[in-house]
Amino acid sequence: MAETDNPKDSASTVLTDDDSVRGARATTERESNGSTTEIEYEEGFTWKVVAGAIFVSLVMLPGAIYFGLVVGQSLGGAAEWVTIVLFSEIARRSFIPLKRQELYCLFYMASALTVSTFAGGLPGMSGGQFSTLIAMQYLIQSPAMANVAGTLGHVPHHWIVPPLGSAGLRNRSFFDADWAWPIMIIVLTTVFDRMNWMGMGFLLFKLTSDVERLPFPLAAVAASGATALAEAGSKDESWRWRVFSTGSIVGLLFGAVYVGLPILSGVLLPTPLTILPIPFFDLTPTTERILPTALVGYNADLGALLVGFVLPFQIVFGQFVSSILCQIGLNPILYHLHMFPDWVPGSPTLPSKISLDLDFWMSFNIGIQAAVAIIGITSVTRVLLFSSRSGKTVQRASLFSRNIKRGDFPWIAAVGAWLTATLGYIILDHKLVPLFPIEIIIFYGLVWTPLNSYISARMIGLTGQPMAFPFLNQAVVLRSGYSSPDIWFAPLPLADYGSQAQKFREIELTGTKFTSILKLELLMFPLLLIASFVYWGFLWHTTVIPSPQFPYAEKYWPLVAVQRAIWTQINMAGGSNWVIKAIKPNVIGYGVAATFIVYAATTVCKLPLLFFYGLVGGAGKLPHDAIPNFIGALLGRFYFAKRFGVERWSMYAPVLFAGFACGMGLVGMASIALALISKTVNYLPF
Repeated sequence: MAETDNPKDSASTVLTDDDSVRGARATTERESNGSTTEIEYEEGFTWKVVAGAIFVSLVMLPGAIYFGLVVGQSLGGAAEWVTIVLFSEIARRSFIPLKRQELYCLFYMASALTVSTFAGGLPGMSGGQFSTLIAMQYLIQSPAMANVAGTLGHVPHHWIVPPLGSAGLRNRSFFDADWAWPIMIIVLTTVFDRMNWMGMGFLLFKLTSDVERLPFPLAAVAASGATALAEAGSKDESWRWRVFSTGSIVGLLFGAVYVGLPILSGVLLPTPLTILPIPFFDLTPTTERILPTALVGYNADLGALLVGFVLPFQIVFGQFVSSILCQIGLNPILYHLHMFPDWVPGSPTLPSKISLDLDFWMSFNIGIQAAVAIIGITSVTRVLLFSSRSGKTVQRASLFSRNIKRGDFPWIAAVGAWLTATLGYIILDHKLVPLFPIEIIIFYGLVWTPLNSYISARMIGLTGQPMAFPFLNQAVVLRSGYSSPDIWFAPLPLADYGSQAQKFREIELTGTKFTSILKLELLMFPLLLIASFVYWGFLWHTTVIPSPQFPYAEKYWPLVAVQRAIWTQINMAGGSNWVIKAIKPNVIGYGVAATFIVYAATTVCKLPLLFFYGLVGGAGKLPHDAIPNFIGALLGRFYFAKRFGVERWSMYAPVLFAGFACGMGLVGMASIALALISKTVNYLPF
């Protein structure tokens, strides 16, 4: 079975073809009574894991924050490998070998503490809860949100960020009374989120895995990848160390140029030195005379090429074809059809993309997402009807049964955790936005979220592809007539917990008791909260975020702020002008029709469904990223796979990529440490 890496967990969000589903079902099929007694479960939460959590929160977390701002990548791969290898070596020399369950808990904790999030809709954000506050302070103060910020000045919004011009924003410090409400909201919503993920996630797992016995085709892949990381802590598997070391050396050398030089030079110079531009070479202004509005460029990050080694070839190929056809081939045609009236000649890639999205691609992508949602619902319905008509009777586990050996939670406790968190969300939202119809908030939390999560969990259990209903909240808010922008910042109980069902299946396959993960979550919460507060607070106080010190954030955040501003203003007075401009029903219809046509064509031609989802996912993807991904996929499929063999290369690729991520991460962490020391010294009085 081919392993997958986390680039980042892309393989877990794609639909597998029929052969992959059947293969995964064969490897994960249960006994006829639905039991899982063939798996031996052990406790993974020990003092060694506690030490690992402290190590990651103190050492890895600041590196992840800086890394995300500079290059827009997560440090997760490096954090996982370094933590596992370090603690395995310490345990070996102490004659206390680590169990597989302990190593998986280290893997789970390291990946969770340094995960790259989309706080406030901004990419490249890592580092826990306070990344959201950093994102919000930028969004509210950005030029794109000026109209929203002015309106918020007339309504109670102190729970979003401090008032504009306040000491908390002016001094860039969390140690200000105006930050009390935003910090309290972040803490409360984090608690509610973890309760929902443990409660609702476990119930969905019981329903779809134990009762319905769905195959979860990608859970076995993800679990084997996590186990491979754990096994790599043993030098018995010498090939893993050779491949990992090779990737690490490449990552160290490349990282010194790509990451180390900009970070270290940024300490000494107003503008960092970059040999390879971050985030990409921009050729859009150069080619516009021949191909006006074509988005042309290349991401020089070697990691973008290595991603093509580990992703399914059909996905990468589909994204490449769609990206080139749409963003380079179709854009000039649409320009000559006068579809891009707001495009300004001479604009680089990101400003061009903003105008092109507003004029066409935002609406077209809404149509694509709507069509994909319809296809997913149809798929689930067809499977349900087939199952009911087939007359098959299979003895299944009860939703209310409890596997003590597996560490199952009492179902009443799971329901209680979810219900308590949801009611907490409802009360909190009614306090924050009292004029917004509370019945909508109740519907979101108690009706739509459980229903949508079950549909999504079932889709993941059958196909590996989650379900998404695009822009539901925007449509509901517009329909409600509520006209204040504060609703777009309220933590509404509108979520999809379907993916958590697969996470529990992965934990089950590793033989780790569920209670271990519960204890780990309880430990991680205060550690992550404190470390996030300290590191984000220090970095923000010493440097404006974003700024030239953080090339990725400086280039990408303004683009996201414009997109966020569009949605935030659609229900304000005059905001309908934004909707009329950016949301075009006829273009949405084109997107729906095009997606159905492509789906029908791939079905008739019996092409892999992975290729179809690559095509629809690549329509809005920049060729700058699609090209190196595809080059990597070609090298992996037609050179390395032939040289090492398909099966062996499928094992080498994720280990090589993880080694590269580790090398890059180590260079980044060393550079970041020097940069932070320099910033600290600058504040000393001598």
